[in-house]
Amino acid sequence: MAPKGKDKAAAGGAGKGKGKGKDASKADDDKGGAKVKGAQQINVRHILCEKHARKEEVVAKLRDGGKFDEVAREMSEDKARAGGALGWKRRGDLDPIFEAVAFELEASTVGNPKWGEAKTGFGYHVMMVEGRK
Repeated sequence: MAPKGKDKAAAGGAGKGKGKGKDASKADDDKGGAKVKGAQQINVRHILCEKHARKEEVVAKLRDGGKFDEVAREMSEDKARAGGALGWKRRGDLDPIFEAVAFELEASTVGNPKWGEAKTGFGYHVMMVEGRK
């Protein structure tokens, strides 16, 4: 069930005729590999790309020091008017593939993001977490 007024791509089950991704997700090497404590809620942002090549452009911009929210406004192929912000999400609110990566990320800032990547039935996601509780 998609949250009201938020992006349907990351929320589980709300896409038009699109199912869950075929292959699993991977956490990006840039997240640092640090273990994070379990959280029941995360404040998450994402950038959605239909094609792998565009997702690679997004990652390159972030590696070059781009601010996550600015890259989201420029590159995301969803409703990224709020810099990719999806807000606070509980476990179970998001697509399971997306969620598996997002809940493993440690909190970071848009200016110095630690991001992860996932492929779902909606496309390629680059995501970061701003808060955990």
